[in-house]
Amino acid sequence: GASGGILRHAEQCNGSGDCRKSHLSGGTMCPSYMATRSEKDTTRARANILRELLTRPVNKKDPFNHPEIYEVMDLCLSCKGCKAECPSNVDVAALKAEFLQHWHEANGISLQTRMVANFVLTQKLAMLAPNFYNWLFGSSPLAPLLKQLAGFHPKRSLPKVGKKTLRQMIQPAEGKQLTVNLFIDEFTDYNDQQVGKAAYELLKGLGYGIALPQHIESGRTWISKGLLKEARKIAIRNVELLKDYVSEAAPLIGIEPSAILTFRDEYLRLVPPYLKAAAEKIAQNTYLLDEFIANEATKGNIRSEQFKAEKREIILHGHCHQKALSSLKHTEKMLQLPAGYMVKTLPTGCCGMAGSFGYEASKYELSMQIGGLVLFPAVEKTDSRTLIAAPGTSCRHQIHDGTGRTAQHPAEILREALVE
Repeated sequence: GASGGILRHAEQCNGSGDCRKSHLSGGTMCPSYMATRSEKDTTRARANILRELLTRPVNKKDPFNHPEIYEVMDLCLSCKGCKAECPSNVDVAALKAEFLQHWHEANGISLQTRMVANFVLTQKLAMLAPNFYNWLFGSSPLAPLLKQLAGFHPKRSLPKVGKKTLRQMIQPAEGKQLTVNLFIDEFTDYNDQQVGKAAYELLKGLGYGIALPQHIESGRTWISKGLLKEARKIAIRNVELLKDYVSEAAPLIGIEPSAILTFRDEYLRLVPPYLKAAAEKIAQNTYLLDEFIANEATKGNIRSEQFKAEKREIILHGHCHQKALSSLKHTEKMLQLPAGYMVKTLPTGCCGMAGSFGYEASKYELSMQIGGLVLFPAVEKTDSRTLIAAPGTSCRHQIHDGTGRTAQHPAEILREALVE
């Protein structure tokens, strides 16, 4: 059963200790260890405790139900750095999600876990009175208390909701080039509409047709909280909704890395056998906006002359899932399409926010400590004319909370550089 699969995966760890890296060596794995320097926060320790307690369980009836495993897994940010950087490719994010599923079944689901997983529901409710919600959790005297009641740190700012969803703001468009299927993820739809609009206008301005197929949320919040049964339903629904629309000639393009990359990663494990082939076909034709634009530029379908030729300096902080499952080369190439745009990629690991991780009251200090290793000092050193690019919504939020600076999605930067 599940413990067999998890155990086999945990046993891939060969104890080489590559995860005991400092923030000076570059790379992402493992953000919590880089901050705490404690062995129990290494990728190796997480694999080891699973191996130990699944092989010799104290609790025979339910080998997963051990507070010791919970404690060691609790500080894993699910950044997937280990999936790419560990020589045995131990994917602790996947192990953590599996473990949490069993933990919830044995111990129930906390209110905070439900709230984070049910992100779409909470945002839909917030949008019934967006101004009031934004004030209440933003600048009202009650904000710190309300955040604490939800299990969030009072100092952490919460994402604001828009008056309209992105889906209500845009419509399908014809184009001279191929037509892409735009995936409207839950974070862009409710909180980052301006990013979604920039991506839409950029694709349209470059001559691409845009289809807006029906789909539901990506399931990222459910996966990160280990509610895999719900995540499986979401994966099945999305694959069924998209399988007849997504192809090589009509790729699926996403804006938020953590959401769109579920199609290339978790969905392949979540869907039942009868949908495997369909999920794989979608995965092969799913791209981050950055990848799509870089590939199209390589093919000669997008040219530098379509952008203004000003001089601009950009610093780029990459999203962990993008680093693990794709590459920052695409984002660098995309941002350097305008002649005169210079990109410097920061040697950052994880920003420390990692979805809901950095919001939680018990993780806030660690989250800010991780941000303070490389990212915050690098941002604070740059002058105000330098643009800060960060494809991840969590990363942009963390940069704002840690430095007061505003980071932009690469789509926003490129949209502004388009020659009208």
